[in-house]
Amino acid sequence: MGKRYYCDYCDRSFQDNMHNRKKHLNGVQHHRAKKTWFDQFRDSAAILHDEQIKKPCRKFLQKGICDFSPNCRFSHMSEEELFNLKRRLEEQRQHKEDSEHRMISGRSIEEWLSKREKKKAALGSKGDLKTKEDNEEDEAERDIPQQLFSIPDLSPSLLPPPPGGWRVSISTEWG
Repeated sequence: MGKRYYCDYCDRSFQDNMHNRKKHLNGVQHHRAKKTWFDQFRDSAAILHDEQIKKPCRKFLQKGICDFSPNCRFSHMSEEELFNLKRRLEEQRQHKEDSEHRMISGRSIEEWLSKREKKKAALGSKGDLKTKEDNEEDEAERDIPQQLFSIPDLSPSLLPPPPGGWRVSISTEWG
């Protein structure tokens, strides 16, 4: 039967030889399928920009369907869909600005973790002796960066202790 070439974009296979492959890769169907594949990964800003430039598709507005569908040079988005896309894009931009502002105003997670590791290493070498500086460092460690609280299911080792410390129950029964 011979080798067969399978095109992931077009979801079809054919006998693999130079002529068939070149004909397929230069074909209109392959170019459309490849464009459709990559269009699904475009960001909202690029989609909004392209859709705002295009005029509305009359056939799509009248009948609700267009023969050219994704290849149509006119826009198939309604005013409501464009508004929702703008709103979602604005929310994403606002969320990004908020997270950048939090990073600037507070210290970074990496900085906090490195200080925490240094403190643990120092405690391991010092033993149980605590000084005034250690108590100040304990207070600083409790000052956990706000970015960590936005992470769902944060590891218990990174959560601050409850007010009054952890409750420890000592069991006298061995079993």
